[in-house]
Amino acid sequence: MHPELIKLEQTFGLSALSKIDDPFLENHDINLWIKRDDLLHPVISGNKWRKLKYSLDEALSLGTDTIISMGGAYSNHLHALAYVGRILGLNTIGIIRGERPVPLTPTLLDMENWGMELRFVSRPDYRHYRNYKHWQDLPGLKPHQYWLPEGGATSLALKGIAELVDEIDIPYDTLCVTCGTGATLAGLINAVSGKISVLGFAALKNAGFLQSDVQSLLSGEFHNWEIFQDYHFGGFAKLNPTLVSFMAAFEQKTLIPLEPVYTGKMLYGLYDLIAKGYFKPGQRIVAVHTGGLQGKRGYA
Repeated sequence: MHPELIKLEQTFGLSALSKIDDPFLENHDINLWIKRDDLLHPVISGNKWRKLKYSLDEALSLGTDTIISMGGAYSNHLHALAYVGRILGLNTIGIIRGERPVPLTPTLLDMENWGMELRFVSRPDYRHYRNYKHWQDLPGLKPHQYWLPEGGATSLALKGIAELVDEIDIPYDTLCVTCGTGATLAGLINAVSGKISVLGFAALKNAGFLQSDVQSLLSGEFHNWEIFQDYHFGGFAKLNPTLVSFMAAFEQKTLIPLEPVYTGKMLYGLYDLIAKGYFKPGQRIVAVHTGGLQGKRGYA
């Protein structure tokens, strides 16, 4: 790996496993741990770093001076990319869905302050950018520029996600994660033993496309995974009092901070499945905290 990436990663915190002590879980004979990827770094936390890591390594090895990617006004991916770009001395360009908000969201303001050039495009044009899957695919790409698809969802991202699985040093039956592009879910499916169930919780509405998107990233035919699409709370970045109340109670009980876009929804869905008897008694579940706590600022 590139020396600058090794140097950066050496400053990271430990992604610990936190056992959740909760009478609700005890009553259902369920053991739950949270994989605290939110503790890796205050900005490049969770799956953001894991998905970026090997794409950054490839970009640096190619002599890249500019990385171009895409996301929304509260994108954790672009937020992390802008920060890493500043640390590594790389130019970054963010293609942002929708009109430029006035004032800028806290996320966009951070990105601009870290040197990212913000380019706002219409929603139809934004969807068109999703067609470009490889680092060289973007039309008009100049020499030494590197295209990174939405959410960093590439085969190289899966390599970084696999390292998360290697860090889990307890026996477990089920691994849970939230889903945006599905790349993190695909990386987990590829990396775990076939005896372990991998459950994804879609953070957005009408997420049926995730099934085929995840399948396209897998290294073979796997039958140990499932995506739940009923815990989006009205759509991407939407929430209601039920979710807010759940998150507040969970945070008070565990002292683990959540955000409502991804991890909060996943944990609500997981608790709902436990209440409905989805899991057999005695199940040992690991749920991945994918970080992105900066996104919580949009709900202050």
